[in-house]
Amino acid sequence: MNSHYDAILIVAFGGPEQPDDVMPFLENVLRGRNVPQERMMAVAEHYRGFGGKSPINDQCRELIAALRDELDRNKIDLPIYWGNRNWHPMLADTLREMRDDGINKALVFLTSAYSSYSSCRQYLENIQAAQREVGDSAPQIGKICAYCTHPGFIETWIDRVRTAFEQLPDAQLIFTAHSIPSSMAENCDYEKQLREACALIAQALSHPDWELVFQSRSGPPMQPWLEPDVCDVLEKTDARNIVLAPIGFISDHMEVVYDLDTEAREVCDRRSIKMVRAATPGTHPRFIAMIRELIEEHIDPKSAIHPCPANCCPPPGRPK
Repeated sequence: MNSHYDAILIVAFGGPEQPDDVMPFLENVLRGRNVPQERMMAVAEHYRGFGGKSPINDQCRELIAALRDELDRNKIDLPIYWGNRNWHPMLADTLREMRDDGINKALVFLTSAYSSYSSCRQYLENIQAAQREVGDSAPQIGKICAYCTHPGFIETWIDRVRTAFEQLPDAQLIFTAHSIPSSMAENCDYEKQLREACALIAQALSHPDWELVFQSRSGPPMQPWLEPDVCDVLEKTDARNIVLAPIGFISDHMEVVYDLDTEAREVCDRRSIKMVRAATPGTHPRFIAMIRELIEEHIDPKSAIHPCPANCCPPPGRPK
């Protein structure tokens, strides 16, 4: 299969891989952001509690291996590269490697399904900054659209949540996503897209009683962020059985394994609530097939059957 693209680029958040990486990684993440020092130190302890290593990089390696198999089976002969926003392999280093390999134009897949400044526009700004660092010879980049309501994404989540309900029938369904500042949410479709995805999943499972909550806020206390917080909800709920579905994430990285599997579970255990946390998409076959379908549609726009969501990326600029 031929196209004007000559590579696939996976762009992820990145994470530390050993204890000495934790503080430099967090300094990269929080540079220029108004995040209290005590919050940064608390997050550092979260990483150290897991040996100083985030699971996210290994999960990216697994995703790339699964996608490579999927592309090979479908005779899509494009190399796959991987660059992170905040830790090695850094985006600029990856773009240099691509340039040296003769790559002229790559199609980028973001490991974030939704549209907001931090989940879309900031990724694009980081790519542009990396291109400037590499110089005029840096590869051109085309972006795969947000895929939060793509059938492959929704079908993957239906399967993940159904499996969780098999372990705990008759549970209350609570979806979780990373909180963002309210000022940011007012300028994008992030919350709208989340609710649409949740509704599609719940409808397919004939489970009309669901709730969307948020987690992992990092801003100063006086700054409004999307609420309610998952732990606050768990502290007050009358439900005795709960399925938590981290709809805002595509893999089980630190915000999932700490904020949900550790903190939220501690609340549930203390309140004698039975809780099953649904797995994230990860390398689910339908999710990997979705990435391949999106690649095919960008290679051959005439074959596109899944329209790009309205307002796929928010307008440039960081909200105040």
